[in-house]
Amino acid sequence: MKHLADLLLLGDPRLYETCEPVLESELPLVIGWAADLHNVMEEIRAKYQFGRGIAAPQLGIMKRLIYLNVDRPQIIINPELVTVSDETDELWDDCMSFPNLLVRVRRHCRLTLAYRDEHWQPHTWAITDWKLAELIQHEYDHLNGILCTMRAIDERSFQWRPTPTSS
Repeated sequence: MKHLADLLLLGDPRLYETCEPVLESELPLVIGWAADLHNVMEEIRAKYQFGRGIAAPQLGIMKRLIYLNVDRPQIIINPELVTVSDETDELWDDCMSFPNLLVRVRRHCRLTLAYRDEHWQPHTWAITDWKLAELIQHEYDHLNGILCTMRAIDERSFQWRPTPTSS
């Protein structure tokens, strides 16, 4: 079982690599990979109070696999962005691989994603919720070796995450 200590951090060269597709023959491995992703995401949530999704390469699993836990756990295998909206918006993005840094980026407001689930069934998902669309783009970028630091709007688009204050 992988833990927070296994999370690749900013600067690790593997974070900049393009991932290989998951093969149907690797499907038996997916549940174990998803369990590792879930475990590390829960540790991030406990320590940093954020985390809705994590991409396999963040744990050194160089496969096109995303694990989400927004309303429910969801495994996304070999995702492809089919369409993205022309409309974009800006946000302060965060990343588990550099949890104390926020990066101002611009993302598409809506998208359509094609992927396979953990049973190898194909799906097409039209995402119109802005928060979910930006999350998918962030995780999808990880599969292509792109970090949000590389999408910063400008040189002033970085800030430290505010430290929670205790009362």
